[in-house]
Amino acid sequence: MTAADLAHRFPSDFVWGAATASYQIEGAATTDGRGRSIWDTFSTTPGAVLNGDTGEVATDHYHRWAEDVALMAQLGLRAYRFSVAWPRIQPGGKGTNPAGLDFYARLVDALLDAGIAPVATLYHWDLPQEIEDAGGWPARETAERFAEYAGIVAGSLGDRVATWTTFNEPWCVAYLGYAAGVHAPGRREPAAALAAAHHLNLGHGLATRVIRDTVPGATVALTLNVHHIRPATDAEPDLDAARRVDAVANRVFLGPALSGSYPDDLFRTTAGITDWGFVRDGDVTTAHAGGVDVLGVNYYTPTVVRHWDGTAARLTADGHDGSGASPWVGCEDVEFPPQPHPVTDMGWPVDPTGLRDLLLRLSNDYPRLPMLVTENGAAYPDDTRPAGPLRDDDRIAYLDTHIAAVADARDAGADVRGYFVWSLLDNFEWSFGYSKRFGIVRVDYATGERSWKDSARWYQQLLAAARP
Repeated sequence: MTAADLAHRFPSDFVWGAATASYQIEGAATTDGRGRSIWDTFSTTPGAVLNGDTGEVATDHYHRWAEDVALMAQLGLRAYRFSVAWPRIQPGGKGTNPAGLDFYARLVDALLDAGIAPVATLYHWDLPQEIEDAGGWPARETAERFAEYAGIVAGSLGDRVATWTTFNEPWCVAYLGYAAGVHAPGRREPAAALAAAHHLNLGHGLATRVIRDTVPGATVALTLNVHHIRPATDAEPDLDAARRVDAVANRVFLGPALSGSYPDDLFRTTAGITDWGFVRDGDVTTAHAGGVDVLGVNYYTPTVVRHWDGTAARLTADGHDGSGASPWVGCEDVEFPPQPHPVTDMGWPVDPTGLRDLLLRLSNDYPRLPMLVTENGAAYPDDTRPAGPLRDDDRIAYLDTHIAAVADARDAGADVRGYFVWSLLDNFEWSFGYSKRFGIVRVDYATGERSWKDSARWYQQLLAAARP
C-alpha cells in the first residue's frame, strides 16, 4: 500500500503529528536560569547511562527551535507534541522563571504561525532535583507542587495551547525510576514505586482541575504506555500472570483516571510490598477529576507473559536473565519469554497487531473513549554511507504497518483521532544515551545538522495525501 492509499483510510480531520520530549532534545542545561533535573543528576552518575552520555546538549533544540519548526512545516505536520521542562519553569522546584516561559511562548507562537497545533505535555520525566531530594514522587507533596507548576504553565500558554497532557508514561516514572532503578532517580524501592504511582495519579487529578479552571474549554489528556499483555498459553497460571501484570502495569493508572477506582487485584498482587496506607480518603476521586478528555496511547511492542516456576533462569521482557531489579512489582513469579518476531534496534519485537488489539481493548473497556496514538516508532541503525539518501526501509515498514493497524482499529470501532510518530528527531534515548536512533530526521550530534531520512519523506507523502 502506498503512503497515499494509507492516508485515505483516515478522515480528513485526523490529526497527524510528531512527538519529542524536553530532556531528550533541548540541551541548554544551564541556560537562561534552567535548574537541575533528576536526569541531569542521573546521567552524570557513573554507569547509569551508556557511554556516559547526558542531555546537556542533546539536539540543541533550545537554540535551533526555529529551524526545527520550519522542518515540521516542510513535513506537513498538523500537530507537534512537545514537553515542557519543569526545571526550566521552576528552577529548584519553586518560583517562576520568566525566561523559561518565554522560550515555550516563542515555540508555540512559531508553531501556530506555521499552522501546526501545539500539544503540550507538562511532565516527561525531568523532575527538579530539589523536589526529588525532598522525597520525589513517593512523597505526597510532589503531586501538590506539580499542580502548582501546571497552573503556571497553563496560565502562560493557555490562550494558545488547546490540548494539555499531564503526564507521559507514569509507569516509567514510577517503576523504572523507583523500582528497577534504570531511569532517574535510580532508586530500587518497590514500595516507593507504588507510592509514586499513586501520587502521579493524584498529581494528574490535581493538575487537571487547575488546567480546566485556568483554560476553560481545554482538552486534558493523560498519556500511558498501556502494555498490550498476552498470556503465553491459555493455562490458568499464565492467565493469572497476565491479569496481575495488567493490574500493576495498566489498571493502576487506567482505573483512577477513567473509572475512579483502583482494581481490587492490584492490592492483592502487591499485598506483600505495601499496605497502600498513603491513599487518603478522597484521593481517588481527586485523581479521577472527571476523567480525561482524550487518552494518549504510546505503543512500541506487545508484552507476552507466563508463570515462572523457578526451575530455570527467569526471563525479562527483553529475553535476558532477570537477575537484576525488576519494574514488575509484585510479579516476581512472572517471566517474559521471547516472541517469534523480528526486533528493532532496542530488541523489541515488531508486531503491529498488538497496537490494533490494544486500541480495541481500550475501546471495549472504556466505550466512547477518544484516543490519540501519542508515540509510535522504531529505533534502527542508520545507513551512514557518505553519499546518497539516508535509507531506513525497516522504519518505513514499521510505520506503514502500525499506521495500518490504527486504521484497522478505527474500522472496528475504536475512536482514535490522531497519530504522532516517535520521534521527529534522533535524540537522547534515556539510559541508552545516543546509541539508539528513533528519529525520522537524522541528527549529527557533533554538528547538530539535521538530515531527512527516507522515512521522513515517506511520512511527508502520507501527510500531503491526507490533507483535504
